[in-house]
Amino acid sequence: MKEAPPKQKYLRSGELARLAGVSTDTLRHYEGKGLLVRPRRSENRYREYLASDLDRVRLVRSALGIGFSLDELARILSVRDRGGAPCHQVRALAGTKLEEIETQLSELSALRDELRRLLKNWDSVLAKKSPSERAGLLELLAAKPAKATKPTKATKALGRRKRLSRLAQTPIKRKSESKETQW
Repeated sequence: MKEAPPKQKYLRSGELARLAGVSTDTLRHYEGKGLLVRPRRSENRYREYLASDLDRVRLVRSALGIGFSLDELARILSVRDRGGAPCHQVRALAGTKLEEIETQLSELSALRDELRRLLKNWDSVLAKKSPSERAGLLELLAAKPAKATKPTKATKALGRRKRLSRLAQTPIKRKSESKETQW
């Protein structure tokens, strides 16, 4: 006598969202981006995800935490879902992200040094002024240097600060998980 195949475990969207630490809106967004397969609907029209989708959402969240974008993940996971092996692509993207971080760290370090120099200069100016007297600190920022100099890393960094990538604007959050997800 043959045993019946095990019944597939499904999770409603609220349950999956709670377990994954995301909102139900995030799940719908992931569906729209192609990161999750559209779930089946129960008789009363509730979304029902496969239990394995929890691992998928955790994988996506972990990859986002190290700087991958949703679009990059959608491309990678699409290849993987079709039986491909996008491991070299994943490695190349991570390498590019590391290069971006190294550049940003260098720019931030230069900016830090410039701010230290600026604060030392301002302290010198303030030491010569009474607390009720204007020192024109902000105006000193706009003042042209006595001699023309080549732009420093710090001044370049100031101009680039507005263009920092999502990676620099997104805090890296890592949760320890009992099971590792492999690419």
